[in-house]
Amino acid sequence: MRRLKIFVFTALMLLTASTISLAADVVVAGQTDWTKVIFVAAAILGAGLCMGLGTLGTGLGMGKATAGAAEAVGRNPEAQGKIMLTMMVGLAMTESIAIYALVVSLIILYANPFKAIILG
Repeated sequence: MRRLKIFVFTALMLLTASTISLAADVVVAGQTDWTKVIFVAAAILGAGLCMGLGTLGTGLGMGKATAGAAEAVGRNPEAQGKIMLTMMVGLAMTESIAIYALVVSLIILYANPFKAIILG
């Protein structure tokens, strides 16, 4: 439990530090309105969390699918072709979730519909 708390604390500190440093670009550019700084920081943090959580679930799912396929081939080597084909299709579907997370993160960062309202 202690390791989990240390990991979560470290991850939050890294996210916070990088978000603040990237949001500081808005202040350096001459826009000192704190609403704009908070918007940029929230967009960066949201995109990072979206990619992190999206790929975390994808990685766990792909690992579990691969382990299950390896175990199935070990139990029944004659069915290797069918098992591998099914595993590859499943891995492709699972990987699409990570691609969706990437698309959402890029939309948050570059095509955010609120950017024109907030940043003017």
